[in-house]
Amino acid sequence: MAEAFDLVVIGGGSGGLAAAQRAAEYGARTVLIESGRLGGTCVNVGCVPKKIMWNAADLSGALEDARDYGFDVTTGGHDFPALKLARDRYVARLNELYAANLARRGVELLRGRGVFEDARMVRAAGRTLTAPHILVATGGRPTVPRIPGAELGITSDGFFALEGLPERVAVVGAGYIAVELAGIFAGLGARTTLLTRTAAVLRSFDPMVGETTLAMLRADGVTLLAGAKPTALARGADGALALTLADGRSTGPFDCVLWAVGREPVAGDLALPRAGVKLDPAGFIATDTYQATTAAGVYAVGDVTGRAQLTPVAIAAGRRLADRLFGAQTGRHLDYDNIPTVIFGRPPIGTVGLAEPEARARYGEAAVKVYRSGFVPLYHAMTAARPRTEMKLVTVGAEQRIVGVHVVGPGADELLQGFAVAVRMGATKKDFDDTVAIHPTSAEELVTMR
Repeated sequence: MAEAFDLVVIGGGSGGLAAAQRAAEYGARTVLIESGRLGGTCVNVGCVPKKIMWNAADLSGALEDARDYGFDVTTGGHDFPALKLARDRYVARLNELYAANLARRGVELLRGRGVFEDARMVRAAGRTLTAPHILVATGGRPTVPRIPGAELGITSDGFFALEGLPERVAVVGAGYIAVELAGIFAGLGARTTLLTRTAAVLRSFDPMVGETTLAMLRADGVTLLAGAKPTALARGADGALALTLADGRSTGPFDCVLWAVGREPVAGDLALPRAGVKLDPAGFIATDTYQATTAAGVYAVGDVTGRAQLTPVAIAAGRRLADRLFGAQTGRHLDYDNIPTVIFGRPPIGTVGLAEPEARARYGEAAVKVYRSGFVPLYHAMTAARPRTEMKLVTVGAEQRIVGVHVVGPGADELLQGFAVAVRMGATKKDFDDTVAIHPTSAEELVTMR
């Protein structure tokens, strides 16, 4: 016999958790189905443990800089297993916290994998659940290329399972995950090679971001290998890995090869056709402005939709959906424009709004005016390392409304949040100019550009 709920949520990642808890706060009887660890990609094999590893890599650079500030610093190497143990314990505490939060809000946690029977019914862990509203938030997973020997490599998931730091690493990819993990490997001391299909990285971002990122990777000691399309991965008699490329080149030896070539939805085992849920051409669940799928009463949020695959986006979409369905907030939905994002390269990269080419395509060449600033931040005035910070403002129209802010440099991750608010509110260049600068900071450059 089917058990009745107000909301059934399939998936205990960021979006599913956010929607379930917000719905329960409104009094909705809610059940959340999850077979794995609570928190999804972000908590377990994404944002949280990635930032911890980034912190460790960043500290490596800070220890070098400390000598230039007069400190007598001696290091005895890095204990990778100890870092992993502490990181994993922290993540386990978060898993427990999420479970406790669900219980406190009265959300039932059902351990299992949800499968649709129809658009109003889901089967999981031997139980049949029915609800007028069903949310799919099953997330995504790393893509592995279909080439011989691909299974010898690891993905970003496997990165967090490493028990020690490989000495020689190849990262294959040109997106933000590839950039982040290549920087972390290099920062911790691995000899790192980044293989990209073209000569550019971060191609979906402003060109200034990609160009500056390449410079920072080189400065970090990363070997860049462009025009590299792997066709096979093999392990030699000595245990080392080697990549064969489409142009006939072979590169290696490596102790670890990491695939960072994209992500795909986790939706294949949900029996979506039974519910009338259709996929888009890339295999993601198709959704409208209100996160609704092609089946009435069935919704989807987060990476499974392929839209702005970021944790805060999934959370925001899930909460707004619950606000609309159970909080009487008619029309409530997530605006996917002007979503800020940070890439934790070394240094970090922050961006919000339109890239310069996007702005010119949308508004026309004559309407766009760009401001740029590049400098060595004061922190590095004392260090042997001299990385530059690069900033760009993209404005449109006679009033020079700011439609894009792009920053590469120390502190970009923290300073961008406030500037993202300004962009969303429609700030103009004059608004920035009329704001008194905070000195000496890097952020002040954004309000003093000429």
